[in-house]
Amino acid sequence: MMFGYATNETANYMPLALDLAHTLLIELAELRRENKQIKYLRPDSKSQVTLEYDDNNKPVRIDAIVISTQHDDFDKEAKMLTKIHEDVTKILIPRVIKKYPQYKHLFNNKIKYHINPTGKFVIGGPHGDTGLTGRKIIVDTYGGKGAHGGGAFSGKDPSKVDRSAAYATRHIAKNLVAAGLSDEVLVQVSYAIGVAKPTSINVNTYGTAKVDLTDGEISKIVEGIFDMRPYFIEQRLKLRNPIYSETAAYGHMGREATTVEKVFISPDGKKVSKK
Repeated sequence: MMFGYATNETANYMPLALDLAHTLLIELAELRRENKQIKYLRPDSKSQVTLEYDDNNKPVRIDAIVISTQHDDFDKEAKMLTKIHEDVTKILIPRVIKKYPQYKHLFNNKIKYHINPTGKFVIGGPHGDTGLTGRKIIVDTYGGKGAHGGGAFSGKDPSKVDRSAAYATRHIAKNLVAAGLSDEVLVQVSYAIGVAKPTSINVNTYGTAKVDLTDGEISKIVEGIFDMRPYFIEQRLKLRNPIYSETAAYGHMGREATTVEKVFISPDGKKVSKK
């Protein structure tokens, strides 16, 4: 079974905690490439954001932020940790706050920062960890919010429903929230191996639906609109295009749609360009 989730917490209909975690790493990578304000950064990095919600399921504060970043070697570890902590809180965090004007109030001096909590982080990337199986299925989806059926995406052909149906259910969920049907929604689909048509489609609006329909009635309408057979998902979302290298970092969901042109060398040595 595969799940797609969406919420109106953010402009891209992604959970705020995961969106913040991605933005922290995107901005950290920008600082590394600029090589002006922070000059010791290396490419490998990880982040996690912990939010507190009220009883109305609205974020009220950031409890903790974890940042682990690879770095050049320092003479003294204590000096290194002090420097990294200072740069993260005084240079990185203000850049991230600018991206979230509506959530500026969540950032305060009570946040618990865990910055390189294991200490020295000089060896990273494939030199430090290798392997593909399983990959990072939670950070690739919704950061633990919503649900995940267990299947990884990376390394799989798009005909595999682990990948194509997970993308399709996210597509449905995002459109339902964007259309104002509900504040958040979880779409679940399940298959029997070798059978193209799903065995079930289920929609859960968590009681936030704005329309006079039950979740079961919404599920029936969704089933009538979206053809969830794998071949038709591939066609609808153009999953045979070379779109996957971008998903190696910052997750598979909530990405901004852009058109790029890529050039490949075919087995006979000819250049092939593809938009």
